[in-house]
Amino acid sequence: MNTSLLAQAANEARGLAMDAIHACNSGHLGLPLGCAEIGAVLFGESMRYCPDAPKWLNRDRFILSAGHGSMFIYGWLHMSGYAVSKEDVKNFRQLHSITPGHPEFHETPGIEATTGPLGQGIGNAVGYALSGKRAAARFNTADHTIIDHHVISLHGDGCLQEGVAKEAIAFAGHNGLDNLILIYDSNDVTLDAMAEITQSEHGEAYFLSQNWDAVTIDGHDIHAVAVALEKARSQKNGRPKVIIAKTTIAKGIPEVAGTAKGHGEGGAKFIDAARAGLGLPADEHFYVSAETKAFFAEKKAASNEAFAAWQKTYDAWAKANPALAGELTDGLAKAVPTDLSEKIPAFAADYKDATRAAGGTVLNAVARAMPQVLTGSADLFGSTKNYLKDGGDFSKTDPLGRNIWFGIREHAMGAICNGIAYDGIFRPGGATFLVFADYMRGSIRLAALSGLPVTYIFTHDSVGVGEDGPTHQPVETVSGLRVIPNLDVIRPGDAEETAGAFVAAMARTDGPTALILTRQTIPLMNELGVEARRDGTLKGGYIAKKETGALTTILLASGSELQYAIAAAEELGDGVRVVSLPCFELFDRQSADYRESVLPSAITKRIAIEAGVTALWWKYVGTAGKIIGIDRFGMSAPGNTVFKELGITKDAVIAAAK
Repeated sequence: MNTSLLAQAANEARGLAMDAIHACNSGHLGLPLGCAEIGAVLFGESMRYCPDAPKWLNRDRFILSAGHGSMFIYGWLHMSGYAVSKEDVKNFRQLHSITPGHPEFHETPGIEATTGPLGQGIGNAVGYALSGKRAAARFNTADHTIIDHHVISLHGDGCLQEGVAKEAIAFAGHNGLDNLILIYDSNDVTLDAMAEITQSEHGEAYFLSQNWDAVTIDGHDIHAVAVALEKARSQKNGRPKVIIAKTTIAKGIPEVAGTAKGHGEGGAKFIDAARAGLGLPADEHFYVSAETKAFFAEKKAASNEAFAAWQKTYDAWAKANPALAGELTDGLAKAVPTDLSEKIPAFAADYKDATRAAGGTVLNAVARAMPQVLTGSADLFGSTKNYLKDGGDFSKTDPLGRNIWFGIREHAMGAICNGIAYDGIFRPGGATFLVFADYMRGSIRLAALSGLPVTYIFTHDSVGVGEDGPTHQPVETVSGLRVIPNLDVIRPGDAEETAGAFVAAMARTDGPTALILTRQTIPLMNELGVEARRDGTLKGGYIAKKETGALTTILLASGSELQYAIAAAEELGDGVRVVSLPCFELFDRQSADYRESVLPSAITKRIAIEAGVTALWWKYVGTAGKIIGIDRFGMSAPGNTVFKELGITKDAVIAAAK
């Protein structure tokens, strides 16, 4: 290891961060400067990566959980030879650049996750590590090892103070994810003040209590960083690793180093003197020396050789194991069987149960057809009904298990599912009661922002929950989810729509899907036939009951209230159409002609019914329409009683129509 050259590269990385942040007068200097030696060891010595093959299956995954320090990762990606040019670094935080203010998945080669909301990256790293553990157990053979990488995440006190991080750390320790390494940038500073104002936790003692290995080092000592990383990589002892690196925030700018003022761009005005102090040339900004360029060019050539050697091993493995190779290829391609709906048996004509129960039946059929499907629950498998009967339980002793027991950790469940989806081998899903969706909303939003195909199963969807009362009756939550861009929210009306909903979730590969399922029993409404019901659900909306005469009135409904709309139509006469609208987002993506065929604009007499807040339905009923909903919190009583008390009934629909 060339310690002096790595130290030089560290100072040049500091210079890149100073220049970029000064140029746009925006950004965070503290971490890129304070962690420069850590970056030098990671990218110059320790990590396995290949800039020319940034998605190499067996690369080490690096996640910058402290995403505000984005110039750290951009600087090292640039110097190590990724397709991040000097011009890209100069365009830091500028419109349409590949160096946005926080790292964004899909936008920059070498970025493994969208990070910024503190703590999320730690949860994502845990998901990556879970995926890596399961992939190694599933695909490695006695003759060929194609997966043995590590997951490394850099975070600070801000990440560690967030509850999502603590939830994920507990999960990782309990499940023995010893392919996971956290580097804790422990600089004793938060944004507002010194960290002692808000925390007194003993870092090593905390991680040890969570079944982690922990070591504290000087984060500016290149040799100490390298030794700690090598030890963390080499120990397979059933415990994840944390390296607590004591650093000086904004090191290199004496005026703000070691203080809260060093966190943001406050030190940028001192960079001329700081650059001189680091030995950087005064007349050349965004400077990388010839020696550093040569060093990383040599490392890049070596990485190409390592990738080529791995590719030979992979090719030999694929030839010897064609079935496993096909499964892995399908997973990475997010392949979905074209006949998936046909692989889900039709429900009996007299079937009558909650859609959560139907969902369990459907999910098991889907999982048999798609071995990449994993499912988990926040201590509610018995209620959310998404347990895979022959799937086994993921644990430190059984990494092949397809059922993930997240414990009462909804937010970490969301972030971990995101990490699994970022890795791209498996199709993750997590389940809890709908009312707890807000506990994981930050993770759901990031899945939508990053285009991750995560499936959420939210049960106990309305005031039909009954006796548990308003704390557990999510009257506003479905609408709250519908307003998140790029999230499909599907609230099926019976078992066959539930089958269509799961098929839609699997077919969607560019964003997440939330499935909203009932606790209460719903009859099967299948006069159109199985194929029409499922296909209609895949379109987000369809004619569930067609008028038998001249069309005068349209009744719209989703979920458990579809039965009331159909029952009302039967009494209202031959000019009434019922439209099931289980997914606004899918319906809105259909052609204008299709939407007009379902909801003719000439028919303005429209009534919508849903056991939730009414605001989002107006775009479908228009100003001349009516909405039967619940614009208040619920009450504790049997579910049927609550529906009647709050006016969610067939009779209410008939009265509104008349």
